[in-house]
Amino acid sequence: MSESIESEQPFLSHLFELRDRLLRIVMLVLVLFLGLFFVANDLFTMVARPLMDAYPGDIIAIGILSPFLTPIKLALVASIFLSMPFIFYQMWGFIAPGLYKHERKLVMPLVISSTVLFYLGVLFAYYVVFPLVFAFLSKIAPEGVNAMPDIAAYLDFILTLFFAFGLAFEIPIATIILVWMGMVTPEQLRKKRPYVIVGAFVVGMFLTPPDIISQTLLAIPMWILFEVGIFFSRFFVRTEEEIQAAQSAAGDDEDTQQDASAAAATSAYPDDYVAPTDAEMEAELDRIEAEEELEEGASKSSETIVEDDDDDDSYMDEEFDDDDEDAVAIIEDVVDSKLQRVMTLRDEEKLDEARELLYEVLAEGNEEQVGVARNILEQLDS
Repeated sequence: MSESIESEQPFLSHLFELRDRLLRIVMLVLVLFLGLFFVANDLFTMVARPLMDAYPGDIIAIGILSPFLTPIKLALVASIFLSMPFIFYQMWGFIAPGLYKHERKLVMPLVISSTVLFYLGVLFAYYVVFPLVFAFLSKIAPEGVNAMPDIAAYLDFILTLFFAFGLAFEIPIATIILVWMGMVTPEQLRKKRPYVIVGAFVVGMFLTPPDIISQTLLAIPMWILFEVGIFFSRFFVRTEEEIQAAQSAAGDDEDTQQDASAAAATSAYPDDYVAPTDAEMEAELDRIEAEEELEEGASKSSETIVEDDDDDDSYMDEEFDDDDEDAVAIIEDVVDSKLQRVMTLRDEEKLDEARELLYEVLAEGNEEQVGVARNILEQLDS
């Protein structure tokens, strides 16, 4: 029962810590959202500036609640974007205790660089991609068609591009991690360059709207960032010695707690102590059960003796006669179980209870048991 409780406590503590960190993230997002709520219309006007510059007409709102809900949605998404450094920091704080030392040194710079690259991808989409895409789309409309984009559709469009370019700018980080983990080498990545270029255009086709401009503007940066990742990954290539050293360090970290618990468990035993086998443990459990039954029988017998004083001496002589080999064996087994109980109490640092049992062993045990009890008492006193 106690072991199950101990195993549940760390899990619950992790859940409580995760809850606290999620609450901090939510509170920061809400605070930023409340600050952006009052400037939501101005924020949408700023984000829609590339579209307004490309289209001569006004932007329309088809939905009844679109003029109100669209800026609010943009304010909420912007508050999440602004909270990304804090979100990454909370994620780092939650997983850091479970990482090894050599992993902690690398993760924090990767978190910072990935955050910066994500923001760079968003800025690239806003300042480079949007003007080119909207200028292209505004000129290819058929004759007689008055293009008037809807604000809700425009918001979904730009959020998709923000996510696509922010994710694409994480390619150098992914490349460095793959090389650092030893899954690939820079030379192998160079050989895969033709496949990467084709894959970049395929990914751009799925992540961007169906126009060749945005697809090309996403695929080319992905290829360039892939080359940047290959260049910097050369500094993160680990030799076989470094990998083995990291694995040994990880193994040492895992074994530290086990060694400490094993040392704590064996430090209280004598130098010549030998751990009992399964058969000896079962025999010990049987002796403990016999001791409990003997104690129950002794308590019942003592009640009978008090009620019948005339039979006291005869009962004691008959029950605990020194010549009765069965009675002597039972007493010796009881004393042995007390010695085993002393060892358990000493491990649990319950020294007072252990001394009481040792005094009982000195009074009840044979010469060998008395000698063991005296040795343990000397160890406890020292």
